[in-house]
Amino acid sequence: MSRIILKDKRAIDRMRTAGQLLASIFQEIPSLLVVGMTTADLDALVEARMRKLNLEPSCIGYGSYRHATCISVNDGVIHGVPSERVVLKDGDCVKLDVVGAYRGYCADMARTYTLGACPQEVPAMMEIAQKALDAGIALVRPGCKLGDISACIQRVVESAGYGVVKAYAGHGIGRNFHEEPEVPNYGKAGTGITLLPGMALAIEPMITQFKADVFVDEDGWTVRTVDCGLAVHVEDTIVVSESGVEVLTRLP
Repeated sequence: MSRIILKDKRAIDRMRTAGQLLASIFQEIPSLLVVGMTTADLDALVEARMRKLNLEPSCIGYGSYRHATCISVNDGVIHGVPSERVVLKDGDCVKLDVVGAYRGYCADMARTYTLGACPQEVPAMMEIAQKALDAGIALVRPGCKLGDISACIQRVVESAGYGVVKAYAGHGIGRNFHEEPEVPNYGKAGTGITLLPGMALAIEPMITQFKADVFVDEDGWTVRTVDCGLAVHVEDTIVVSESGVEVLTRLP
């Protein structure tokens, strides 16, 4: 297993800049999303804004991936591939996941958006996903166990009657956007590694309307719910500080 890399001040400063730039782009998304645009259109808009801010789109070139973003719609959970064939329509639930690097250090962020008159269940799911993310982040401090965060996310989601995706997880982040440790969205409190100052994590609840079973679509990337239920995904990059936690992907 790879070792966990603690970030020094220079690394955190660069990750903070990456996170703040990403957050500023995400702030624009509600005004960019319109019925009739394709997910490829949205990807192109986000990539253009990233490059204008000197933010490197880290997903491009990850394996065979050729896009700046992952965009998953409705029953898509994560890793949706932008396409000219996916046209956004009224009522869609759109998940945008982006990794950007500034001077060699990454930040990872995801949010869920709705278009027009979405199903009533979606806003409730979005609220619970955000509540789970916030509750997990609130526990982060030196000495906290990783399992405390995972168990908290699971408790918030499942107590609301939704599913927690177990096949995919959050992760450490730094020079690479996937580093140790893995950050599951389920688990047992009091277990796992002990958090230390300088650890940087991408925490990302992925929740489902019904069952949490998922599969990878024929494109080799897009993860979907088996039962075609809706899914919601939110994510922030955080760093463990001496006094607690700093969320790098939220504007002041």
